Amino acid sequence: MCGIVGCNYKIDNFYKAIELLNHRGPDNLGFYEYKNHQFGHTRLSIIDLNEEANQPMVFDDVIITFNGEIYNYKELIKDENLKCKTKSDTEVILRLYQKYNINFLNKLEGMFSFCIFDKKDETFFCARDRFGKKPFYYYLKNNDFIFASEIKSILSILNTTPSLNKDALYQYLSFLAPIEDNTFYKDIKKLPAGHFIIFKNNQLTIKKYYDLDEIKTSRNNEKEILENIEELLINSVKKRLVSDVEVATLLSGGIDSSLTSAFYAKYSDKQINTFCIGYDEHTHYSELPFARIVSKHINSNHNELIIQRKDFIQTIDKMLEHTDEPFADSASIPTYLLSEFINKKGIKVALSGEGSDESFLGYDNYFKMLDYYKTEGSEEEFNLTKEWEFNNRAFNKQHIYQTCGETFTEKQKEKLFLDYKIKDHLKNYKKCNYDDFKWLTYVDFKVWIAEVLMTKIDRMSMAHSLELRAPFLDHKLVEYMLSVDKNIKCGNTNKYLLKQIAQKYLPKEIVHRQKKGFSSPFIEWIHEEYKDEILEKIKLVNKELNIFNEDFVKFIYNESKEKRFKQHLWNIYIFSRWFEKVYL
Repeated sequence: MCGIVGCNYKIDNFYKAIELLNHRGPDNLGFYEYKNHQFGHTRLSIIDLNEEANQPMVFDDVIITFNGEIYNYKELIKDENLKCKTKSDTEVILRLYQKYNINFLNKLEGMFSFCIFDKKDETFFCARDRFGKKPFYYYLKNNDFIFASEIKSILSILNTTPSLNKDALYQYLSFLAPIEDNTFYKDIKKLPAGHFIIFKNNQLTIKKYYDLDEIKTSRNNEKEILENIEELLINSVKKRLVSDVEVATLLSGGIDSSLTSAFYAKYSDKQINTFCIGYDEHTHYSELPFARIVSKHINSNHNELIIQRKDFIQTIDKMLEHTDEPFADSASIPTYLLSEFINKKGIKVALSGEGSDESFLGYDNYFKMLDYYKTEGSEEEFNLTKEWEFNNRAFNKQHIYQTCGETFTEKQKEKLFLDYKIKDHLKNYKKCNYDDFKWLTYVDFKVWIAEVLMTKIDRMSMAHSLELRAPFLDHKLVEYMLSVDKNIKCGNTNKYLLKQIAQKYLPKEIVHRQKKGFSSPFIEWIHEEYKDEILEKIKLVNKELNIFNEDFVKFIYNESKEKRFKQHLWNIYIFSRWFEKVYL
């Protein structure tokens, strides 16, 4: 895992742009220049620890700077008859490019973002993995092209702060992060998951190479399905153990991380390390007792981190330093602190359980939304405050997702902003003709996985030079689950199929416990710490922007004290905290 940065013109402060990514790869800082084109790389050595695998890597007429891990690189060397001089997965990408030009991306299994520069035709070829596990940001204006793993490096090269992109704010308030190619900075964009860039002769072209939108429902034999899922999961875990350094696991005590840890422990030739986080107060959020049960069952060397309110509060700004823009998943802060804890134990790689809920129907909201759709139930069923609920009765895909899948609905944003026109942020995803659960899974991979979960686990782990790998996000497993008949997938409980498998490996109290999620007492702690300063900070920012209806902001603030509209307040507060730091 690494940091990458580059640009198509020479600047004096390029080394600073590389150094800003040192947390992503403290083992080596690399620089390469060709005809005023500059390429940088910071390396976290995990596969092939030798210096020959450092980057930027140059062979023949091709330069590559790459961030990620390719789990099937050894198979690719053999199957494609590649002649490699190093033992690294980086060179495998470069050799595949030499063999196939740009037509090799779907051969890669893993997580990646990279830039290949071909000296022969002066072409930049940049790509991001299928589900957006690794970030790729870019800037193009007046023929100046810049790319990087994190926005901070682009800002450093620009040596200025672009103006606020309000479209990103509108999306963030609903989805916890900007979606598609948006960032909070005008002219700085992110490459969507499953896409690549060609930049040649000052022309930039973006194309999609992968999507989940055309997978046929073809599997309806439950016994066979269970056998195949189990095999796919075991193989996925095994692939993600490819490393020349130790691999640990995040173990919350939920079924996803527990099953991942159980598979790892079963196929490891030594005792594995597991890590969990808990709280010294508001302990109903803590999952430590469940994690202990699993650790004992699989005989892991278990490590616990207990955090206090001051730890959480002191990490808010640190979180924003690593996201570079507002990011409203409050679980990012515990993830940051747990990653720091793991790093201090000398571990560089860990497995995590992200991606299971979307494929195996783990969210209660899936079932609530579809019951609502089928019965035309009332908004009260979803505990929305009557005064501010939306009234639209056209139950299409947009409104199904808005009911439970977003924080601020479009109608609520009309109340929040002084001047706002309702937008259809999901219009590009409606082209997918899936029905019911299948479409919800599809849009969650596009929005929740790509833009929120992957941002969280990448930025918070890489802040401490830790690589997190998610076995449930193996594309073969995801595709298989989309091909399973929904009646079999639903069963009589959420995660029905996964629970059938898990009961072979885990205690019953873990398999059948109610889903909790990676939650924290975020709203309790900020109210205890800041009180009315929360509202004053939002008003201070609004004095500059003049965009919020302060009556509605006050309503949300007061409701949050009663544990309602908690996420709504957090979204506005985090945005205001970031805006004050960057623009005021």
